[in-house]
Amino acid sequence: MDALAAAALDGADAKELESHPVPTEYLAVHTGIEDIGMFGGAEDKDVRKSLRVGRVPMPELAPDEVLVAVMASSVNYNTVWSATFEPVPTFSFLRQYGKRGWWERRHDQPYHVLGSDAAGVVVRTGSGVRRWQLGDHVLVSPIQLDDQEPMTQADGMLGEGQRAWGYETNFGGLAHYAVVRASQLIPKPGHLSWEEAASIPACGGTAYRMLIGDRGARMKLGDVVLIWGAAGGLGVYAVQLVKQAGGIAVGVVGSEEKAERVRALGCDVVINRTELGIGDDTGDDPAAVIEAGKRIGAIIRRETGEDPHIVFEYVGQATFGISMFVARRGGVVVTCGSSTGYQHQYDNRYLWMKLKRLIGSHAGNLQEMWECVRLADQGRIVPALSTVHPIEDIGEAARLVQTNGHTGKVGVLCLAPMRGLGITDPEKRASIGEHRLAPLGMG
Repeated sequence: MDALAAAALDGADAKELESHPVPTEYLAVHTGIEDIGMFGGAEDKDVRKSLRVGRVPMPELAPDEVLVAVMASSVNYNTVWSATFEPVPTFSFLRQYGKRGWWERRHDQPYHVLGSDAAGVVVRTGSGVRRWQLGDHVLVSPIQLDDQEPMTQADGMLGEGQRAWGYETNFGGLAHYAVVRASQLIPKPGHLSWEEAASIPACGGTAYRMLIGDRGARMKLGDVVLIWGAAGGLGVYAVQLVKQAGGIAVGVVGSEEKAERVRALGCDVVINRTELGIGDDTGDDPAAVIEAGKRIGAIIRRETGEDPHIVFEYVGQATFGISMFVARRGGVVVTCGSSTGYQHQYDNRYLWMKLKRLIGSHAGNLQEMWECVRLADQGRIVPALSTVHPIEDIGEAARLVQTNGHTGKVGVLCLAPMRGLGITDPEKRASIGEHRLAPLGMG
């Protein structure tokens, strides 16, 4: 560990941090452009084969950027996409981005540093940064935007310059250092450890926008919300947000073990999809979709007395047709992803004749991210970690997500040598309760 990183880990003040030089290279999880074709026609594109942990050059800092010493990060599904080079190799994103200007050229490299979550310490600021100081403990929003675009002033997610940091940009959070725009920073809640805090922004903020935000489903008190993949990284935050907003959470999971874990989060109704005969290929057969929709709809009506107001979708091809069928008349299907495939089939009659709405969503804008983290700061939502790995074991961590062997979020320790560090407000932590801050257990 270099001197600057060690000082940040030890809680050094701004003066001491400034006295240590920025290293010329740093440890990072990355993919290599030469590996794009490595999987060929392989059926199992095992991410352990493509994810590298090694040193990369330290980029120069732009005026509106900060350098964060990353204490912890987490695995998101875009890490899996990056490591399998699907649906397209991310190097095409970096190449296109590099054509936009001087500072953007830094991103077009033969290596791609991954990661869309981070918690750490600000150790350098660009000349144009105003609101942040060396030594600040921060979280990082997974969205980078262009604040000079007019549309960004209405909603950062609608600007053409909006990019997923660490996926569509380089220098992401699965590393000892990360280059971040100041407009991505969020204060870290003091009662959370580094790894706990790093598990929140990408999935928590995305779920917040989908369910609560003005451009999402705008759920209200008493709404029945069907949550596919309720034990996944997005799902565990969706369950918590529905409960905090006074809704009725109906979660779909793939095993009894996961069912018990989402019940611990407060899920009102839990459905094991394996018992319903819903598989990854169900969405390809229109008749199977309707039959599956009838089965799951009957369970929801039996348990809640009505059909769902909102369906929380990110599974995609396997479930989308069912979602469109099962939502109530005038209901909403809100989607932010397609982990089982992007080509969706559904019977359009259930959309138009029953006056349902379909909303496309993505990660939250900065305000939505702040609001989500504010709820975490109040202890109303809690981290959704089930396991934490050292950065050297990123292959195994990402493989868990790739094979759906995880529950909630999979954390990654970067500079932090062990769990439990970074807590600066132990009194608040005690008032919330250790048991509440680990609802999924830790493995």
